[in-house]
Amino acid sequence: MRDLWLFRIVNRCIVPTPKILPCGDSAVTIEFGDTIDPDINGMVLALDDIVRARAPAGLIETVPTYRSLTIQFDPVATDYDALVRLLNEETQNLPPRNAVGRRWRVPVVYGGEYGIDLEEVASLHGLTPNQVVEIHSSAIYRIYMIGFLPGFTYLGGLDKRIATSRRLHPRAKIPAGSIMIGGEQAGIAPMDMPSGWHNLGLTPVRSYAPGRDPVFLFAAGDEIVFEPVDASRWEALEKAALAGEPVAEEVRP
Repeated sequence: MRDLWLFRIVNRCIVPTPKILPCGDSAVTIEFGDTIDPDINGMVLALDDIVRARAPAGLIETVPTYRSLTIQFDPVATDYDALVRLLNEETQNLPPRNAVGRRWRVPVVYGGEYGIDLEEVASLHGLTPNQVVEIHSSAIYRIYMIGFLPGFTYLGGLDKRIATSRRLHPRAKIPAGSIMIGGEQAGIAPMDMPSGWHNLGLTPVRSYAPGRDPVFLFAAGDEIVFEPVDASRWEALEKAALAGEPVAEEVRP
């Protein structure tokens, strides 16, 4: 335990100094590094919390990513120099956000018509489809960021045994709720969308639903665990999801 604590301290010490980069006249980006790392992402989310809590004049939106935070603002209402001073002050020895977000249990029907790439992925890695399902559903995934489309979850934590390069020929359309892997990332499709990732299964859960409260179910910093369910449950689960029920179950970490 002591060795792990020392490793994390040393690891934080070598995180590059944050860079503040103007993006035109209405946004600024703060970069914390160039790797996928939970501590770096934790600092992004910690700064996001601070900026939104202090809400500088003219603040429009904050966009946290794997390694950076972009702040969009009204250049007429915002004192840019004051904003940069705030960011410089808050990024000095900024600790990662300590608290883990919510953990969600997401039901998934794997394989067959629900996960058309499961057998191919299994074959590529010399595994059976059941082994791929077991490996995929045994991990705890961190939502590093929401992006690309409303509610699209970029998940870290995929087991390297099933990490798979993206498809050479992307599909023009995959269904909402597709449970996908691409490289060392995993994801949940919030709507019908184009994709070059591999589809392992399907969930009735909608991470984005404009008519639901909340519209966005998941947030950066949350965790996801996938629960394999039998195809016989799909109709009931999908009916509940279409009625506006979250379907995903919030569980304690």
